[in-house]
Order: sequence, then structure tokens, then C-alpha cells
Amino acid sequence: MASSSPRSSPTDNPQLLPLSDGHSPLSSVIYELSQQVQTGMENMLKMISEIDQSSGGIIEDIEKCKDSALERKRTLEEDKERFQKAAYSVLDMLNNRENN
Repeated sequence: MASSSPRSSPTDNPQLLPLSDGHSPLSSVIYELSQQVQTGMENMLKMISEIDQSSGGIIEDIEKCKDSALERKRTLEEDKERFQKAAYSVLDMLNNRENN
């Protein structure tokens, strides 16, 4: 269905014409936006670098804690074996007393 109003062209509306200095409002907006995006990207790169540095320290701390936990586990296992041996020795002594 055809429209009864005549089509308007960009030249009919003086607000849509490019500015005389060669910069349209749209190009100014795009330029500003690109500057903001570039600034945002630079800030993100700085944050990524800081995160990488921090993560290195965190990974190092995790490894130290892991080593410490493994050492503690070994110590607890050794203590457990000693206590079990001592308990079995006491049980053997009590059994030998009852048998005598």
C-alpha cells in the first residue's frame, strides 16, 4: 500500500545535512564512543596485568599451603600408626594377663 505523503529526502531537512566543517554530529558521536572504548580497553589491559601479577602470588601461596597440608597429613599418619601400635601392645598385655 503506497503512502499518500511524499517521500522526504535528506536534502529537504537542513538538520540532516553535514556540517560545513566536514564533521557530522554522527561522526562526532562515533569518535567520542571510539575514544571511550579505547580508554576502556586500556583500563581492562591494566587490570588484566594486575590480576596476572596477583594470581602468581596466590598460586604460590596455594602451593605452600598444599605442601604444608601434605606434611601435616604425613605427621598425622605417623602419629596414628604409633598410637595403633601402642593400643595393640596394651591389648596384648591385657590379654596375656587374663590368660595367666
